[in-house]
Amino acid sequence: MPNVLDIRRRIRSVRSTQQITKAMKMVATAKLRKAQERALNSRPFGWQLQHVLNSLVERTESRSHPLLQQRPEERVCLIMVTADKGLAGAFNTNLLKASQLFLAEHPAQRVELELVGRKGRDFYRRRTVPISGEHIGVFAKVDSATVKGIARNAIERFTAGEVDAVYLIFNEFKSVMSQKLEVGRVLPLAAPAASAHPVDYLWEEPPVELLANLLPRYVETQVYHAMLESAAAEHAARMTAMDAATTNAGEMIEKLTLFMNRVRQASITREIIEVVSGAAAT
Repeated sequence: MPNVLDIRRRIRSVRSTQQITKAMKMVATAKLRKAQERALNSRPFGWQLQHVLNSLVERTESRSHPLLQQRPEERVCLIMVTADKGLAGAFNTNLLKASQLFLAEHPAQRVELELVGRKGRDFYRRRTVPISGEHIGVFAKVDSATVKGIARNAIERFTAGEVDAVYLIFNEFKSVMSQKLEVGRVLPLAAPAASAHPVDYLWEEPPVELLANLLPRYVETQVYHAMLESAAAEHAARMTAMDAATTNAGEMIEKLTLFMNRVRQASITREIIEVVSGAAAT
């Protein structure tokens, strides 16, 4: 049975851990507010861009744009957005499992990974899956320049015929308590469906030229949306995980304190018995 001193040391260790998890929860909460605001503010832009593309499709029959070309998917690029840090519950684990499932579902295709985030890079660096690119430290500040670089690289590779399809996997922010795993195709773009209630826009340029300019922008918007959603989901997952860890540490401290009191009481009782036994023997 451990003595009182050992239990006190363990209580101090757990209390120190509790202070760390509590501080991490506060930091994640502060970062979540800004990340959530950016993610929510970006959604209307994506929806409106989709509506504009729908209107353009109604005014043009062009399907010759390179980003709309459908080819047999023999070479596939999978853009996986993970976090740079851990301690976020199952945030990264779910993404890694989903990527492995994607690889298992495409055994006949050559799948290359475009890894965004340190956790995904570290996981697949020790495996034989081909890696086409790595992007580390991009979540410190999600800016448009970084996103455009990732999107343009995918567009150039698809246009040049190096890959036949580009997929994107990330965690979408739903609420503080939940995130939704999203796996979708980015390229080739499916032709937007015609809207049942079209909007009569005034075009300053021919619709064909506008469509050619907006399609690459639409791909960049999808990648940017995934980055913002993933950043918000990561902070939410870390805040939830650290809150649970802080609560568990408090419960452990209570149990250890109760156990320490029992051990100390047993020690006092044993000493009293030894004194009484010695007095009776004399």
